[in-house]
Amino acid sequence: MELLRLPALFTVPGDALAGAAAAGVRPNPRTLLAIGSSLCLYEAGMALNDWADRAEDAIDRPHRPLPSGRVKPAAALAAAGGLTVAGLALASRAGRRPLALAGALAATVWSYDLVLKRTPAGPLAMAAARGLDLLLGGVASGGDTRKVVPSALTLATHTLAVTTVSRHETQGGSPWAPLTALATTTALTWSLTRDSRTGGDLTRDDRTTPTGSTAGGASATGASGRAPENAPTALNFRDPPPRPRGVTLNIASLSGALTTLYAVTSARPLIHAALNPSPPLTQRAVGGGIRAMIPLQAALAARSGAPVTALLTAALAPAARRFSRKVSVT
Repeated sequence: MELLRLPALFTVPGDALAGAAAAGVRPNPRTLLAIGSSLCLYEAGMALNDWADRAEDAIDRPHRPLPSGRVKPAAALAAAGGLTVAGLALASRAGRRPLALAGALAATVWSYDLVLKRTPAGPLAMAAARGLDLLLGGVASGGDTRKVVPSALTLATHTLAVTTVSRHETQGGSPWAPLTALATTTALTWSLTRDSRTGGDLTRDDRTTPTGSTAGGASATGASGRAPENAPTALNFRDPPPRPRGVTLNIASLSGALTTLYAVTSARPLIHAALNPSPPLTQRAVGGGIRAMIPLQAALAARSGAPVTALLTAALAPAARRFSRKVSVT
């Protein structure tokens, strides 16, 4: 549980779910394959991280599984390798494009842990990993994958800020990292709130499918205006069918509530760390930023017009909070 950071595991499924929502489709069996692949690759990164940091942890964190002798370094490295292979195997079941993305994600994870972590490129690599993970969910699920990019960039931006703060969690002493992360949280909150107010993609919901779109937005109807039997249902993302105003407002309200939850979860510990950048408060800020990924993923799904997916994602937050009281997420 400590080696694999069990509480942080609950932040992973939302990547694929938000990716599917951004692509305009319901979660499907290939989404589950993407979730399984993401979980394996994330846990591979956790095990590899402790293997790579075992000498440093012996000084700064002797209570961790490897320096305390509860897990052997060879076992952690073997777990990282085995989980990576399992993650790639699951992605391959979803298709060639998901496998290619999973391969890029695995390469990013291993590069970060072994080479880039202590370089200026470290936070960027971690941000790229989260963005690729959300893209993996969108590509595996199908739909319009071009629409997944903005959500991936949003999650990557949040991850960049959290990772920058995490570089000071053992020594503390820098208020600028939490202040920068706080500014990032504010900007992302404003962006998500603005999209909710302007409507964005809120006219779509979890019932949409990626198939059957026609050029120019024309529906699959005959001359009489009625759809012929067995005709495929048309879907036009640019000109969605009208929906009752109340439904749109409800989705916008859900997106706003989830965005507020994201802002509070991320900002509160960052403020404390900025006022007192001690190692315990900085570590708490990093943990808050990791847990804030769940409401952020849910807000992204709601913004894409997928309220059911958003609620399913948000339901992971209580479990993450409960387990984080027993096992550290960092």
